[in-house]
Amino acid sequence: MSIEELVLIACAALVTSVVGGVAGYGTGLLMPLVLVPLVGAQAVVPILGVSAIFNNLSRIAAFYKKIAWAHVWPIALVAMPFCYIGAAFYSYLSGPGAAVLIGGALILLVPARRILKKFESRISRPAVYGAGALFGLVTGGVPGGGIILISLLMSLGVLGPGVVATDAVISLMVGFVKIATFQSYGQLPLASWAVAALIGVAGIPGAFIAKWISEHLSVKVHTGLMDATVVLGGAVLIVRGLKQI
Repeated sequence: MSIEELVLIACAALVTSVVGGVAGYGTGLLMPLVLVPLVGAQAVVPILGVSAIFNNLSRIAAFYKKIAWAHVWPIALVAMPFCYIGAAFYSYLSGPGAAVLIGGALILLVPARRILKKFESRISRPAVYGAGALFGLVTGGVPGGGIILISLLMSLGVLGPGVVATDAVISLMVGFVKIATFQSYGQLPLASWAVAALIGVAGIPGAFIAKWISEHLSVKVHTGLMDATVVLGGAVLIVRGLKQI
């Protein structure tokens, strides 16, 4: 790869890290736009799986005091085995129909969460496990699965920086399973590790920039921003799927 291409990847990593640090996710949806023309579609998911370790560690360091630990283990322990399944068969999980279905469901989650909140309703424990399993399956096989986890955490009443922090811990735990699976299936050659390390290191300052931005936003504004991001992410998945039909 040329120096210009490496600089482009590093700059994109910093920008998406800031977006992800404020909204809770974003790297998985935005980085493929830069990576696919440079490394090919097949290598994108494994590379982002490795780089996410750097991003999540930096977010944990920046937002550690905001972690909602009560929700970490129930979701992570369910998501990890399904992440293995998704990573092992990720080439079969990237179909356009699945993208349209998931994108539509995510968009509907935003008004549904607000309606349930008016009735002071909380998502049931079986639904939490089901959503955790879906998150693990999707995040193991396609980029952008973090919007499922963000939607789930917000439905559980986790708001603002707490969503970013809790998402980072769960994603880190699930991410180790994802990397181990890709490595065992030969999807992470040395070149992919190098690109992933560049993305991860370049994105570290973004978490602390995002922390500064988040501290200057009210919970209401931050929650609204996350809702908008979830809708945008769902729309991107739908458009991506329709283009492949």
